[in-house]
Amino acid sequence: MPKDEPSKLSIIESEVVFEGMIWNVVRETFEYSGSMLKREYVLHPGAVAIIALNEKQEILLIKQYRHPVRERLWEIPAGLLDIDGEQKLEAAKRELMEETGYVASSWEELTSFHTTPGGNNETITIFLAKDAQHVGHDLLLEGEELDMETRWVALSDAVSSVVRGEMRSPSAAVGIMALALRLGVGFRG
Repeated sequence: MPKDEPSKLSIIESEVVFEGMIWNVVRETFEYSGSMLKREYVLHPGAVAIIALNEKQEILLIKQYRHPVRERLWEIPAGLLDIDGEQKLEAAKRELMEETGYVASSWEELTSFHTTPGGNNETITIFLAKDAQHVGHDLLLEGEELDMETRWVALSDAVSSVVRGEMRSPSAAVGIMALALRLGVGFRG
């Protein structure tokens, strides 16, 4: 069975060439197979995403504007690992509450993936949350979170939307397909 493996290389030089609000761009020189290579990539804090599943095999989706692609995407709740010392599970619980007003009593790690391994080091860990209850919140949302829409959608419909290219958020696509494979939910043409 194929399995990714870590690789430790000699980093000769590393410099931040752009410092952003959330992530930086780093240029590194490293030794690889007897040659010196130089690469630039986005240094990212990582993120978590949540598939909240109810007893009707529906998942909780959010619709949020994403400026780089100029679209309002159906996604699963997600957020950055940007609080020092916060564990991934705690970040997932916080993000589910902040973005949807839901809390869940059952949590497990579903999968993780690298978003764009040729250009950044972001890894997203997706959690499965069950037994979600809406408790609401009085948080002051801003920016693209101001008009987020939430909707419970049948997992089978979400799978179909991903397969047809109607939902292109990578965390949603990976999480939905991972859960569908686990539960034996297939594509409906």
